[in-house]
Amino acid sequence: MLVISSREFRQNQKEYFERVDKGEHIIVQRGKDKAYALTPVSADDMYFNAEMVKRIKQSLQEIEQGDYKEISSSKEISDLLGL
Repeated sequence: MLVISSREFRQNQKEYFERVDKGEHIIVQRGKDKAYALTPVSADDMYFNAEMVKRIKQSLQEIEQGDYKEISSSKEISDLLGL
């Protein structure tokens, strides 16, 4: 793991992004009490990727068609989940 200052990061961003892409862990220190980890983000990390948007739209259509079940108790939740 490499710890660098925010100034060093600003001056050499490309180098540090490339090192993170190769698997190196880099922490950017900002002041005395703040630090940030550089982490690459992939499509699987995104909450609203294309597949999730598709599932949300499908769910909205099912609700509009009345294809849903209202649940109002913890027992109903347990029954639905098979617990």
